[in-house]
This record gives sequence, structure tokens and C-alpha cells, in this order.
Amino acid sequence: MTTRKVRTRIAPSPTGFLHLGTARTALYSWAYARHHGGEFVLRIEDTDVARSTPESVQQILDSMHWLGLDYDEGPIFQMQRLARYHDVAEQMIAAGTAYRCWCTPAELDAMREGQRARGEKTRYDGRWRPAPGRVLPAPPPGVQPVVRFANPAQGQVSWNDLVKGPISIANEEIDDLIILRPASDGAGTLGVPTYNFAVVVDDWDMGITHVFRGDEHINNTPWQINIFRALGAPLPLFGHCPIILGEDGLKLSKRRGAVSVTSYEEAGYLPEAMLNYLARLGWSHGDEELFSREQMVRWFDGSHLAKSPAQWDPAKLAWVNAHYMKTADDARLAGLVQWQLERRGVDTEDLGLLARAAALFKDRCATVAELADWVAMIFVAVPPKPEDLAAHVPAAVVPALRSLRERLAVVDWDKAALAAAMKETLAAHQLKMPQLAPALRVLVCGRSQTPSIDALLALFPRQTVLERLQHI
Repeated sequence: MTTRKVRTRIAPSPTGFLHLGTARTALYSWAYARHHGGEFVLRIEDTDVARSTPESVQQILDSMHWLGLDYDEGPIFQMQRLARYHDVAEQMIAAGTAYRCWCTPAELDAMREGQRARGEKTRYDGRWRPAPGRVLPAPPPGVQPVVRFANPAQGQVSWNDLVKGPISIANEEIDDLIILRPASDGAGTLGVPTYNFAVVVDDWDMGITHVFRGDEHINNTPWQINIFRALGAPLPLFGHCPIILGEDGLKLSKRRGAVSVTSYEEAGYLPEAMLNYLARLGWSHGDEELFSREQMVRWFDGSHLAKSPAQWDPAKLAWVNAHYMKTADDARLAGLVQWQLERRGVDTEDLGLLARAAALFKDRCATVAELADWVAMIFVAVPPKPEDLAAHVPAAVVPALRSLRERLAVVDWDKAALAAAMKETLAAHQLKMPQLAPALRVLVCGRSQTPSIDALLALFPRQTVLERLQHI
């Protein structure tokens, strides 16, 4: 292994969105390859013909792009490699490490029922497996055979897992799995390989040296190791990462509670925040909570991966994202806010204004969507709530507001001039800023808490402010 160039992969199934657990696995695989100066491969495992969709493929590609997980090869599609799987299966049949099985579904059901009745573990009984001195019956007419792997009957399958440590499973515990189904069971004339077979052929052909994946695949690993050995192919190192638990303490999955990676983009999270948070869901570097992509690549050597499940914590993710919001470039945030506003039907073309608004509001926001909530009030009036009008716009302040409106119609439109106009108005009406500022905020912004009122008003077009103050 030390002489082979590090090559990792991520191999999602396009039967739905790229969910968070797969994104974390992709991140670990990418970071490990980058740390070692290796290569990262994207493979699309699309042999579930009935459920795979082009839309899911595109969503996977979009998610990888948003996260910035660039791949050196791919996307490679399994359904474009059917001939290769068939060639390998034929080679295995010729070598005696695989064989054809003509059992019908009814026979398999009867086999399992009999085993259950006898209190035995349900498994294929090897009735079509060739053996020295054994005479097999003639293939039944009209039955399309499957190809099964001749799993070793004795011994142990052992590996030193990069996450779990040493794992060993007896061969007696696993049976001769199907590796190739006939064409009638899938698309195309060649038929479709099963997961455990296709993944081995792919990893062999692609020179994969390290496989990081979820620990639900531990039970698949013995079969895969045995197939690798039957092919005389070099074994990759395996690392099985614990599951991510949802807020309810149950497994976060496509079918239960998980949302797509792209939905977090739509919700206004930054990709660097998502990568930072995902990395800490199962890996650590000392006590570091916040780190850049470059730091992770420098630190991620495959060690310090957690053995226990991680808990998805939306509040922690929001905290991480708020950190990156504060340090983000204002021009970049302007483009993201523009996209958020356009999705709400608010057209904005002045990116300079959006950048100034981002600089003013971003410290108050955990997401770009929240930032867009603030910025939207510049373009779309927010009617004040009656209770806010009653609390913050008393009759005693109305004359000062009218006087200020007259001043605002003629002063220079910048922070300093606006501050001076408010100061003059306060002096003329013998008021204090805590009396005037909340009233301005409520009338102009529809809320009583905002950043500095002079900086805030400077963001608005003059006419917008005058219109929102005209009915007092």
C-alpha cells in the first residue's frame, strides 16, 4: 500500500438527493486524497435502474460543486460499464470463483421457509455450487440464471479498519451472494451487477487505495474483500464512519429526516461553514472548532476519526455559519443576497448597495437568508405593527418626525449629514435620541431594533425614506 498513489472515491446512488452523511464521507475522502497529494474520484452508482434519475445525478453534481469538493476523475457511471462487469463475471466462472444458479424465486422462498422452520439462519444453500465429484442437474428450461460468488466456506475475513480497528467475520456467516442478475431484472441486454460485485470491480479498475464510507457497509466488506482476493486484485484500506443521528436521536437518512445538501445552500448557509461543521461530525484536530479548508487538508491524515455516532445540531451549525458570515467578503455576500432576494421576487441590480447593506447587517445574521430578510426592507416596505407604533411613535415625537422629514428632503444623503440633521432636530424639539431613533426605525424599517440609525438611513434611497415618513 505504501508504494501506491493514494486514490479515494465517493460513490453516491442517484436515487435521491446527496444527503449529509454522504457529503461528510465525500469530504473525508477528498481531504485524505488532497492531504497525501493523491486523487479523488466521483463515481455514480446508478445500477438501481428503476429509482435512478437524471435529476438526482444533477443534484449530486451541484452539491459537490457547491461544497467545493473537486474531483480528478468522473463522474463515472456504472451503467456505462456493464460489459466490463460481464467480462469479469465470466472470468470468475472460468476460474471457479463464481457460478451460475438457476434457482427460481419460488425455490428460494421455500428454501428460506424450511430454514426458518428448522431454526437455521436463512441463506442460500449452495445447491448449484460446483464441487469435486458433485453432479449438478440440467438447467431448467425457461429460467434465466443469476451468477453467484463462490464465497470461501471456511476461515475468517479480517481487516484493520481505519476507524473501527481490527474486525473479523467468519466466512460461515456469509453465503454465496448474487453478483450478476439476468437482463430481465434490469435495463439493457447485459443485465445488471449487484452492488457488492460492481463496487469491487470499480475500485479495482480505478485503483482505489482507501475507502471511507458509512458503517452500514461493514456487513458488505467481507464479501467485497473475498471478491478482491478471488480476482487477485489489491485490497484498499477501509474506514467505516459512524452514522449521523438526527435531532430525535435516530439515524439521519434519505428516508428519515435528512435534507439535501443543496437545501442548505438555499437556506443561506455558506459552503465553508458546512464543510467545517461536517468535518467535526466525526473527526477532530485537538480542540479546533473553526478551521479553513486548507487547514483541514493539512491536518486530515485519517487519524482521530470518531468511533461513535455524531449528533446533528442545527444550533451549532448556525453558530459556525454566523462566524463565517462575519468574516465573509461583502461583495460576495452581496451576490448571495441578490440571489436570495430574486428567489422571493425582489429584483435588485445595485450590488454596491447590497455590499454596503451586508457590511451593516451581517454581524446580526446566522445565514444569508437572514441577511436577505434585513436587506429586503430597503426594497419592500414592511408595514409597522400597531403595537410598535403605539410603543415607539407617541404623539410627542410626531412634530419632530415631521420636522426631520423636511430636513431630510434637502440634506446631503450620507451618514454624517443624516446624523447632523437628526442632532439638529433633537435640539429643536428638546428630545433625546432614544425617543427619536426607535420611531424612525419602526416607520422606515417596520422594526424597532436595527443597527445605527444614521448608517441605516444612508442605505435607503432618499425618496424611499421620505415616502415612509409622509403619513405621520
